[in-house]
Amino acid sequence: MTEPNDRKNINSWAEEDRPREKLLMQGRRALTDAELLAILLGSGNADENAVALSQRILGYFNDDLEQLNDAAIATLIKNFKGIGEAKAITIAAAMELGLRRKYSGYKDKPNITCSSDAHRLFAPHLMDIQHEEFWLLFLNRANKVTHKEQLSKGGVAGTVVDAKLVFKRALELQASGIILAHNHPSGNTQPSQQDILITNQLRDGAKLLDMSILDHLIIAENEYYSFADEGLL
Repeated sequence: MTEPNDRKNINSWAEEDRPREKLLMQGRRALTDAELLAILLGSGNADENAVALSQRILGYFNDDLEQLNDAAIATLIKNFKGIGEAKAITIAAAMELGLRRKYSGYKDKPNITCSSDAHRLFAPHLMDIQHEEFWLLFLNRANKVTHKEQLSKGGVAGTVVDAKLVFKRALELQASGIILAHNHPSGNTQPSQQDILITNQLRDGAKLLDMSILDHLIIAENEYYSFADEGLL
């Protein structure tokens, strides 16, 4: 009796169907998401080969890589036989590497011309975290970024923004412009009254120091809100 394909050892498959060999022969874009995930896993369990296990993992997350990216390591270990801590960590690391690759590519002192340029610099730090952080970009008069720094880290409902620390650092760096950013773990990009208040306070304080608050981004998942784009600066 022929063993079901999902229980066969991958080594028994035709060479061109095995994920590793397929990647070498046809290139990585020829592989399905499940086949790529199977390469990361390396093996399945007693009932499934790596591809079948990968298909089941993806199905659990509705074939949505964003949902898989957001999954906790403990969730993967608990729900899938054959996924231990090492394999779950491998999946999490691959997802993070993909995210960083997406938002990499800027050279030193990138020029900021619009809100999406700033978002690309902030996103790797502020996406997919479950607490609030506040970050700053410091720019020179040519609107080139000279420094990127975290100002504060808080809880799920907010983080402290100390205007004195913002301007102290801006003066040390001889910055002409500042772009603010923080995240909303809730997924809602709309600014709160506190967000508006701190933005206005920093804008007014910057003017006294011959600086400009160029934008304030609120980042949530793959979306963002720009105070500058909305005409609030």
